[in-house]
Amino acid sequence: MIIAQNIIKSYGSIDVLKGINLKIKRGEIVSIVGKSGAGKSTLLQILGTIEKADSGNITIDEIDVQLLGNKPLADFRNSKIGFVFQFHHLLPEFTALENIMMPAFIAGEKKKSAQKKANELLKFLNLSNRAEHKPNALSGGEQQRVAVARALINNPVVILADEPSGNLDSSASYELHSLILNLRNEFGQTFLIATHNKELADMADRKLTITDGIISTENNL
Repeated sequence: MIIAQNIIKSYGSIDVLKGINLKIKRGEIVSIVGKSGAGKSTLLQILGTIEKADSGNITIDEIDVQLLGNKPLADFRNSKIGFVFQFHHLLPEFTALENIMMPAFIAGEKKKSAQKKANELLKFLNLSNRAEHKPNALSGGEQQRVAVARALINNPVVILADEPSGNLDSSASYELHSLILNLRNEFGQTFLIATHNKELADMADRKLTITDGIISTENNL
């Protein structure tokens, strides 16, 4: 699903990634761990085509993303990649249902079709009774589940999650971790998760450790 070869990224004089190589299989859950500043978030942003590497090659779902222009790359990102962040980034003036539909609208999907998909996701995530609530009326765990639904609505081939449980209490974190496993089992989603949460990291199929800008260890779990 993802092949990254010799990914290098610097910000000024700071070398963040110093030659990352990885392969992620379709349907795998892979966690990335390491100290703060090790480069986990930068790697996810590069793999998600939000940031550009200084050098290296990335192939996602057999597409060489370096060959895509700005508009095709944006379309590819919207259709192929789902993002879940530590802070949910829901739009406060819109309901849960409307927030989930946003990526579908960006992809040009009709309202009726987008709404049907969003309601199906709300049902799967046990949030149907919260569809018309705005983010400030939702708990932290509910907001994050809405963010997961938003990431899923275009049926992406991979979900990139950056500290997805970092802003949740232990109960909501457990629910989110269980949800990720259920999504993989139900829909075959591929997950790449950067996290400091040991429980979440250890539930993956593989755990990669980044140290000083390179993958220092790789463990099958």
